Amino acid sequence: MKTFTAMAAFAAAVLATPTPTTPDLVPRASTSLVPITVKGNAFFQGDKRFYMRGVDWQPGGSSDLVDPIADTALCTRDIANFKALGLNTVRIYTVDNTANHDACMELLAAAGIYLVLDVNTPLYSLNRATPAPSYNGAYLQNVFSTMDAFVGYSNTLAFFSGNEVINDDLTTNCAPYVKAVTRDMRSYLASRKYRQVPVGYSAADVDSNRLEMAQYMNCGSDDERSDFFAFNDYSWCDPSSFTTSGWDQKVKNFTGYGLPLFLSEYGCNTNKRQFNEVASLYSTDMTAVYSGGLVYEYSEEGSKYGLVKVTGTKAAPLPDFTALQSALKKTPAPTGDGGYNSTGGASTCPKKSANWVVEGDSLPAIPSGAVKFLTEGPGKGVGLKGLGSQTAGGESTGFADAGSGTAAGGSAAASTSKSAASSLQGPMNLQPVMVSGVMLAFTFMGALLL
Repeated sequence: MKTFTAMAAFAAAVLATPTPTTPDLVPRASTSLVPITVKGNAFFQGDKRFYMRGVDWQPGGSSDLVDPIADTALCTRDIANFKALGLNTVRIYTVDNTANHDACMELLAAAGIYLVLDVNTPLYSLNRATPAPSYNGAYLQNVFSTMDAFVGYSNTLAFFSGNEVINDDLTTNCAPYVKAVTRDMRSYLASRKYRQVPVGYSAADVDSNRLEMAQYMNCGSDDERSDFFAFNDYSWCDPSSFTTSGWDQKVKNFTGYGLPLFLSEYGCNTNKRQFNEVASLYSTDMTAVYSGGLVYEYSEEGSKYGLVKVTGTKAAPLPDFTALQSALKKTPAPTGDGGYNSTGGASTCPKKSANWVVEGDSLPAIPSGAVKFLTEGPGKGVGLKGLGSQTAGGESTGFADAGSGTAAGGSAAASTSKSAASSLQGPMNLQPVMVSGVMLAFTFMGALLL
């Protein structure tokens, strides 16, 4: 439900991309948790199967962005509530990649809590209306800078390459760009010889193309496939059941899927929330396919999904807090391996249809201006401000060969074949042409400002 792409639609047209250097990162706290890894279609903490029992955490929401792990007092307050709930994971949608997060990441680790992090901000993200021009070097520079800021923490569980970029059938033309960003992030980790933090996508609650998107993110060459897939699901509205909600059919549809799968948002609020879905989510009904989920959302932001009400420096539990606490307490984490698929495996790419406008699996090559970041580093991030990247120019001009996202090549080789190009195109959009004109007009002015 929560998406940060729309706010950036009118971001500035000019961005000075920092000169890349091998990053001299701020020393990171030596967090104590065992890093989470992927085996088959499941997450593991060492040799033990790991299930996410978490919440989505962004105090202030999209209207008043606050980085909750850059404020020690704030995170100390909220971590006490996380411990009371019995959580092991939190998701944050936006962070300030220029801030120091050592103290809060260490506090989370001490509480046994991992972080699932979205790497985008409202100003630096893909634009679903015009995905091609928004996939550019300035955007990837900030994405990689965010990864640099968190890859050193052992309790960074995963990175989201995007959230709800596709929100209906027509916007499935964004899928190649979402997948390209995912590929680039995985390639960046490998090229920089960092820990391979799992990278994947958080899909919207859209029945008509959810399965196709999952298949798409898991098809093609190994370098192009995601490490996991997640989706937002509000179909279980209490009072309900495993079958009434349709969750049984989703388990059936995803049985045999080769990647870890989890709910990046859940908790329908149509009626009073009792969180009865928790019992099914962590039962043998679902553990062979799902690895838990994240409740939307921690703080009340006006949409009546909040578990707590924040007033000043206080965070007071609401009735939903007590309901979730009770549900989790009654449903301990599963033991054993949950019947997971240990072999994993790639999916077949979905065929073009009325619900899926992408044909084949050709992906745009990494923008030429971003190739250097793979070996030299991205330099300093821009934080929560900046001029924005969506119309910054420097978009991808070719298409990648399969296997080009591996670390060995250091770049995504481009192909300008017409057939590859046609497979990525939705309805023709003239905005990139207009953007180019604006960029030319502002070139001289931008030079003076710099």
